[in-house]
Amino acid sequence: MAVRITYFVHGTTTDNEKGISTGQAHGELSELGIRQSKELSEKIKGKNFDLVFCSDLKRAIESAKLVFKDRNDIIADKRLRECDYGDLQQSSEHEVVYEEHIDIPFPNGESLKDVENRISDFLLFLKKKYEDKNIAIVAHKAPQLALEVLTKGKTWEQAISCDWRKKKAWQPGWEYLVE
Repeated sequence: MAVRITYFVHGTTTDNEKGISTGQAHGELSELGIRQSKELSEKIKGKNFDLVFCSDLKRAIESAKLVFKDRNDIIADKRLRECDYGDLQQSSEHEVVYEEHIDIPFPNGESLKDVENRISDFLLFLKKKYEDKNIAIVAHKAPQLALEVLTKGKTWEQAISCDWRKKKAWQPGWEYLVE
């Protein structure tokens, strides 16, 4: 038995449009992000999820509410937050270099391994409580990369280099299996 996860990223934010890495600041969905979330809702119509989880950051909660507009049981979980960029929070996206912070935390923030530990804890929770369920998650970049590491056996370097954002290869959900 396994937990099946479909992972969705939050819609575009006003920070994204300015080239800013929001980190653990709440951020605001832009008009484009609102439209993307509504369109995603239409694209996944007919998919059934036993539960929907999202990060507790505002941009993920708003996206989740727009995507899953007919549900009133969306669960916000702090473990699904974006990486804490510390002093680089809301800095230029060019200053937030994931490759440099796999093991070394961002100044006064987290490392990607810290995010991996948070996501690992979340996956153990899902496995214990929601065996054989279909789970939707709406969250951010670092937690998704941690899922690539934890469920697909990639190194952090591989997950970062193959990230869909680099190839502009967005899709309406990514599938992960927790066994």
